[in-house]
Amino acid sequence: MAGVNKVILLGNLGSDPEVRHLENGSAVARFNIATSESYTNRSGERVEQTEWHRIELWDNLAKIAEQYLKKGNTVYIEGKLRTETWTDKEGKQREGKTVRANTMQLVGGRNSGGSEESQPSYGAPQSQAAPAPRPAAPKPAEPISADLGNHGGDDDLPF
Repeated sequence: MAGVNKVILLGNLGSDPEVRHLENGSAVARFNIATSESYTNRSGERVEQTEWHRIELWDNLAKIAEQYLKKGNTVYIEGKLRTETWTDKEGKQREGKTVRANTMQLVGGRNSGGSEESQPSYGAPQSQAAPAPRPAAPKPAEPISADLGNHGGDDDLPF
């Protein structure tokens, strides 16, 4: 049976994206976003819980992130959860989770974090793919006949 690996996040950047340009022309951007939730515990105290998520963008999305994303921006991310392993400076094996995003959208207006000059008025594009063309405007509906007694089977209804 096939599985589903999909992550959807809406959070705030903890720092500006770190972007590297590779020799083969690819670009990769990495940054952390925070998602927060608040609730009232049994004692009646308001508690805020924040989770940090590592995000990785490649190629066109990385270039868009480099141009538009700044610390404090609210961003919508869709992607896949990936487990990475590495050896740290002390020789210990480490493991971490990263979201490899395939969709990214800047959320909010010109003043949602970052400086006003750094954000375009229309926001960042949603993803690497070109925007889908808009469907044609629907045609006006035909007037409905008030004669409900005709059951001769001449109508186009499928049932």
